[in-house]
Amino acid sequence: MKEPLPLEVTGLAARQIRTAESWWRENRRAAPEAVHEELERVFSFIASQPGAGGRANDLDLPGVRRISLPKIKYQLYYRVLPNPERVQVVALWHTRRGKPPRL
Repeated sequence: MKEPLPLEVTGLAARQIRTAESWWRENRRAAPEAVHEELERVFSFIASQPGAGGRANDLDLPGVRRISLPKIKYQLYYRVLPNPERVQVVALWHTRRGKPPRL
């Protein structure tokens, strides 16, 4: 079995994650840590299975995939970069926004 790839989060994605976690903690008192928990789960998954997400062909940034987080109604956008091979998280986007993020 192959080792999980290292995972990095862009500055834009980190800001989006912080905003979502903060909003969730303040507004979803029944499950204040749901965003954090879902992201931990999906980070582990995409590091081990980087090809699992569907291709996000509606973006200008090449090689981006997206994976749904239905519990929190967000999509995580990421890509696999070479040299060294790693997973780069590029955006966390709420499904109600309708259109994809600008990257």
